Amino acid sequence: MGLQMRFVIKRLLLGVLLIASASAALLLSDLGLRTSGSKGIIHIGQLQHASTMLLDEGTRGSIDALASNGFVEGKTIVIDQFNAHGDISVGNSIAKEMVNARYDLLLTMSTLSLQAVANANRGRKTVHVFGLVADPVVAGVGISRSNPLDHPRNLVGIGSLLPVGDAFKIARQMFPGLTRVGVAWNPAEANSRAFVEKAREVCRTLKIELLEANVENSNSVLEAEDSLVARGAEALWIGGDVTVSVAADSVVSVGRRAHIPVFSITPGKPDRGTLFDYGADFYQIGIKTGELAAKILRGADPVQIPIMNEVPISFVVNTTALEHLNNSWHISDDILRRANIVVNHEGIHDRTVGAMNTKAAATN
Repeated sequence: MGLQMRFVIKRLLLGVLLIASASAALLLSDLGLRTSGSKGIIHIGQLQHASTMLLDEGTRGSIDALASNGFVEGKTIVIDQFNAHGDISVGNSIAKEMVNARYDLLLTMSTLSLQAVANANRGRKTVHVFGLVADPVVAGVGISRSNPLDHPRNLVGIGSLLPVGDAFKIARQMFPGLTRVGVAWNPAEANSRAFVEKAREVCRTLKIELLEANVENSNSVLEAEDSLVARGAEALWIGGDVTVSVAADSVVSVGRRAHIPVFSITPGKPDRGTLFDYGADFYQIGIKTGELAAKILRGADPVQIPIMNEVPISFVVNTTALEHLNNSWHISDDILRRANIVVNHEGIHDRTVGAMNTKAAATN
């Protein structure tokens, strides 16, 4: 009980500190809005849910795209960046403060950040642009699946439903005898639920048993993955779950101990230990999100902009992860040719050649 109580107190203190720092930053940014508004400087409030490689890359892409469109941080625009550090309650508190501050545009990166700001911004007139969202429809913020133009008039963005089916087909190609795959996921994440539901559908078709374990936070990922191995998982899958992605190293560690591979739809560091990652280039999604924000800042009407699905493919294959596996996994020459990045004992080989390579990977 003592350890549990200390853990709870630490979490509460962290939450209070994060909310206090976010509120202070927002007050300062609001002061900047009051004093510099007459100078014509545009102010954006940007929120991402956690510090992961993918979300950081997406955020960087959005800022780079704004700059390339003339909205340069510190010169023609001020971007106040906020991070909930994986805490949903903190994210909700930051979102409310962001909406109360008089930003010219709100920008969110991740599904949980979309939900937090969209819910806080209901009935408000501030335009909200989102990116790095798997399925905007399941986020429950008023977006239609049947009509891309049917969305709240102040809310627009880019959906990026990652290629779950293709990832499982690649796994089956590498090991034709694959029958059981384990996945840990957080039911509180709407994006994660969308990925798992798609995985269930794909696994039924491929006659693969999908073993599931729920997690509430990143601290519980290790135990959840161990339970999947105990139930007979022959591989571990990392879906588009932020909670699990933050603890990806723990998933890889469990896989190594059990001599089974880990594959994902969320590319991270190429040599982190996953056998392959077949997903999206989050930096490029960030670019597209930033370009959309720039378009709106130039006067485009969000009502006239459809919400589309954009998935620039990134395919990473790590041949060193084949070592010491229980089963006979094999990486064919065809798979190696398709990969954007190949990792072997000689190092990391990035074979990406601009947009042409991204398009080629997407069509394979």
